[in-house]
Amino acid sequence: MQRVNLTPDLTFSRLVYGMWRIGDDADTSAKHVQAKIEACLAQGITTMDQADIYGGYTAEAILGNALKASPGLRDKLEIVTKCDIVAPAGRHSAARVKHYDTSAAHITASVEASLTDMGTDHVDLLLIHRPDPLIDPDETGPALDALVASGKVRAVGVSNFRPWDFSLLQSSMENNLVTNQIEMSLLATDTFVNGDLAFLQERMVPPMAWSPLGGGRLMDGSKPELLAALKRIGAEHGVDETAVAVAWLLRHPATI
Repeated sequence: MQRVNLTPDLTFSRLVYGMWRIGDDADTSAKHVQAKIEACLAQGITTMDQADIYGGYTAEAILGNALKASPGLRDKLEIVTKCDIVAPAGRHSAARVKHYDTSAAHITASVEASLTDMGTDHVDLLLIHRPDPLIDPDETGPALDALVASGKVRAVGVSNFRPWDFSLLQSSMENNLVTNQIEMSLLATDTFVNGDLAFLQERMVPPMAWSPLGGGRLMDGSKPELLAALKRIGAEHGVDETAVAVAWLLRHPATI
């Protein structure tokens, strides 16, 4: 498995286990989740992608139950999590409307809740999940720097940010934003031509791709011509269509 360098002392597996829908599984037991993680490790996939909001604020605890049941498993992993989306569910059930919160108090409280739910003393990468129209970079940036200084977060980045959002936040920070996690797939190609990837390449910031299979839509038959092409190419190389779709992304020189 290839590795991607984010900082001099932090590398991720190039393929990442995304846990967005882990709470939708029929079996969310610690044993079942542990088996999934072990299957990833057997293939060299060591990086787990989480967010506080996943599963209505339940997904981190599902991962945490597996980690608590298997001492030593945490040390084999890199954990990504995200914050700033506040939805009327779980710990934020009192919220009246869905909104973004990039205040220092919210970011700090979110990290503490994530650490508790996952049963760990640190996360390897914290991302601001979505651009906040009301972000105060002079508050958000130092809050992220403080979390890195505390050791509770090893590195910080963003998700779904446009270049100007990235630059604004970076301008108020001591630590570098080490990635931008954005939607990329054969069904989501805007980022290849709208400057998002070019911006990251210029700054040598490796991007992360979310929903590289289009949330399953690549394989559900809704795009029959595209699916047929994927199957044809896969047959020529002895792999399935999902491998072709992922390889298409990995071929890009931005080191997705």
